[in-house]
Amino acid sequence: MALALKSDFEFVRKNKVYEEVARQIERLILKKLKPGDKLPSERELAELLQVSRSSIRDAIRGLELMGLVEPRQGAGTIVREISPDSLVNPFTHALKRKQAMVGELLDFRKMLEPPLAARAATHASPDEISEMEDILHRQQVKLSRGETTIGEDAEFHYSIALASGNSVVLKVLDILMDLLRDTRERSMQVEGRPEKSLAGHRRILAAIKRHDAESAKAAMRRHIEDVEEIVLDEF
Repeated sequence: MALALKSDFEFVRKNKVYEEVARQIERLILKKLKPGDKLPSERELAELLQVSRSSIRDAIRGLELMGLVEPRQGAGTIVREISPDSLVNPFTHALKRKQAMVGELLDFRKMLEPPLAARAATHASPDEISEMEDILHRQQVKLSRGETTIGEDAEFHYSIALASGNSVVLKVLDILMDLLRDTRERSMQVEGRPEKSLAGHRRILAAIKRHDAESAKAAMRRHIEDVEEIVLDEF
C-alpha cells in the first residue's frame, strides 16, 4: 500500500511538521478516499512522509478534531462522512470539538484530584508538606517578578499526587497534564489567572497541613472549577 500511495505525498518541511502532515493527509482524504476507508498505518505514513510517528499521531489528532477521521477499536483510523459544515468552516468545527474534549478532561480532573487532595491530607509527611510550601514560595516569587508560573502550578499538583502514596495515579496525572498543556499555558496568560491559581493552591495546602481531608477535597474541587470557568470562556 505504501508504494501505491507514494505519488500522493510530498517531502515534508521540517518546520511545523505535524501541520504539513495533516495538510497532506487531508488532501488525500478529500481527493482519493471516501467515508469508511481506512488511512494507512502510522508506520506506513511515517515512511511515506519521512517523519516521526509522533508527528503522524499529532496530525491525525488534529484531523480527528476537525471531524475528518475517527479511530475505531481494532480497525485503525477511518475516514468519516464529511459534513458541509466542516468543509465550510473547519476552524469553527475544530474549536467546538476541542472545547468538548477540554471540558471532558477538566471533568476528569474533578473526578481524580479532589480525592487525591483528601488522601494527601491524611498521608502527607512533614517533608512532603515542606516541599509543597517551597513550591508555593517559588510560585509567589515568580509571580511577583511577572514570570510564568506554569511549572510550579504543575509541580504543586504532582506533589499532591505523590503525597497520596499511589504511583499509578501520578502517571495518570502526568498524561492528563500533558493533554491539557496548551490549554493551561494559554489560560495562565489570562489576567488574574496566575494569582487565582496561587490562592487556590494556598487553600488546598492549608487544609492538607490541618490534615482536614474534606476541606482539602473541597478546596481542590473549587480550584479546578475556577480553572474550568476561565479555560472554557476562552473558546
